[in-house]
Amino acid sequence: MSAFDAIVIGGGANGLVASARLAKGGVRTLLIEAEETLGGQGRAAEFAPGFFATPLGMDPGWLPGSIAKALGIPGLDHVNGNAGVTVAIEPGTFLNLSRDAKQAAQAIAHHSKDDAAKWPDFTKQLHALAGFLEALYQKPAPDVNASSAGELLSMLDLGRAYRGLGRRNMIEFLRTLPLSVWELADDWFECAPLKAAIAATGIRDHQQGPRSGGTGFVLLHHLVGAPAGSIHGRVAHRAGPAAFTKAAEQAARRFGVTIRTGTPVARIQVKAHAVSGVVLANDEEIPARMILSTAGAASTLLDAVDPVWLDPEFLHAVRNIRHRGCTAFVLYALDALPEFRGLEKDALAEPISLTSNIVAMEKAADAAKYGTVSEHPHVELSVPSLLWADQAPAGKHVLVARMQYAPYRLRDRGIWDAARRNALAERVTATIESFAPGFKSRIQHRAAWTPIDLEERFGLREGAPSHGELGLDQILFMRPVPGWGRHATPIDGLYLGGAGSHPGPGLLGLPGWLAAQSVLQVERR
Repeated sequence: MSAFDAIVIGGGANGLVASARLAKGGVRTLLIEAEETLGGQGRAAEFAPGFFATPLGMDPGWLPGSIAKALGIPGLDHVNGNAGVTVAIEPGTFLNLSRDAKQAAQAIAHHSKDDAAKWPDFTKQLHALAGFLEALYQKPAPDVNASSAGELLSMLDLGRAYRGLGRRNMIEFLRTLPLSVWELADDWFECAPLKAAIAATGIRDHQQGPRSGGTGFVLLHHLVGAPAGSIHGRVAHRAGPAAFTKAAEQAARRFGVTIRTGTPVARIQVKAHAVSGVVLANDEEIPARMILSTAGAASTLLDAVDPVWLDPEFLHAVRNIRHRGCTAFVLYALDALPEFRGLEKDALAEPISLTSNIVAMEKAADAAKYGTVSEHPHVELSVPSLLWADQAPAGKHVLVARMQYAPYRLRDRGIWDAARRNALAERVTATIESFAPGFKSRIQHRAAWTPIDLEERFGLREGAPSHGELGLDQILFMRPVPGWGRHATPIDGLYLGGAGSHPGPGLLGLPGWLAAQSVLQVERR
């Protein structure tokens, strides 16, 4: 007899939440993580002696209060202040968009009084539209073939939430989803740096440029759970990037989850169209009648399952999931803070965008379409060691630069070798140097992580943190593939609960929670 009823694969936010929920529901659960430490994409890396960075965890994500309460996860305090995002207009000139809409409007007024007057209404509308997504995301993906009373009542609840937006925002929600973030910004504003600040969130980890349809939805998705007035995402945890991981691990252990780290899964065993357990990389076999994988759908179904158990049409759909990793990071170990003339030191703790107009973003995206890196990439940076001193040795600092676009696949079958990584790092460094003269002289060490590196370090297919692009054809009941948006798979007992499942990335444990709920519903039957 097996010691476990269920095995959860992956020790990130979704795996920890899913395993805790299953164990709380009376399911004997084993959590398996390939790396030596938990945390998934939120895992810190020491990229130089004494210097740590969590590039994929700079936005902490959103933890629904309902999940925190159900699992007994204590409230995670956020960093104080309303600094928000800053846009570099030119050397010595910056636009700070505070999370306080009135403060932001005052800053905008120096560039456009008309835009300043519109800003509070704009951020209020974005918050309302993202608020509807919050309600939508906390429920299983809509079932277009719903017939049971429970399913219909759930859809009725969503209908009420939608009507709660009011007539104007109901229309705006439907209009914004397919809209390009360029068009959305143009509808409201005239100030180029202001429009660039809005667009930056609409293209995050998305290979399409701001002119592309659906980037309006990407913007709203990244604002789910963000405070009113924010246009760039959620607020960092005061206790550090690992705060949620530590709290979720404690919850999982409290409910009786067994956790094994440093244990890669080689394959998922299937017998008679139902899972029977897993085989580890060391050939150890662990039987279980339920497997919940928080790895990507493609990684799970194409790499860990024998294709003989899957229908060819289903396999074709999985192979066609768009990942298209396009984000690179350059991590800097600095012997002192860089000096940005015209910018207060404390502003460096929050994101600073070095792209002052949408046209430049679109050109950077155009280069990626043809497998190259733009000479003028879109760069955002922050200095996390200003928030968490343990990220760097005393008196020194870590600067994390996020860069788009770095295509996973290079033109003419090129590879991301040392020379190309160095060229990318040089472009990012030069961009920062143009706003912070003397920056180069403060670099002790730097490390460039391309999509290939993200794939190898974090197990992200094609280096995509999203586990699948947030296109309108890859959300809700179509995530990961149409018809399989409710976490089950064609193999009995195999479930998907990672960021590639509904409702997507950046939502702390929510896909894992919904997947675990689905497992428990089957168990009750």
